[in-house]
Amino acid sequence: MASIFTKIINGEIPCYKLAEDDRYIAFLDIRPVTKGHALVVPKEETDYLFDLPPDTLGGLMPFAQRVAAAIRAAAPCKRIGVAVLGMEVPHAHVHLIPLNAESDLDFRKASSLLSPEEMDALAARIRSYFQ
Repeated sequence: MASIFTKIINGEIPCYKLAEDDRYIAFLDIRPVTKGHALVVPKEETDYLFDLPPDTLGGLMPFAQRVAAAIRAAAPCKRIGVAVLGMEVPHAHVHLIPLNAESDLDFRKASSLLSPEEMDALAARIRSYFQ
């Protein structure tokens, strides 16, 4: 059965898309830890990050780096934190989380911080900085 991320990649489920190429997609997390929290997902459906083929795994971070730069420009913060958990969706992915303090990286704080209109506006702002 396809993961929810595969359904997003296939356009079956909407998302707040930030960036996409032929191998990866990035979109806002709908239960963000902080404003601008994004997921970077390889299009290849593989459950565990370290089971990805080396070339896919190797390309993930450069793509995530470009997304992180766009997030940081659109949602100013001290750093973009990176987390790889992989427990909640059986599809490899990386969390990019804007941080101003280490305590910001707390998944217990995840909530619906923004309205759909605010999420759309934030996604558009991040996309405008993506290079």
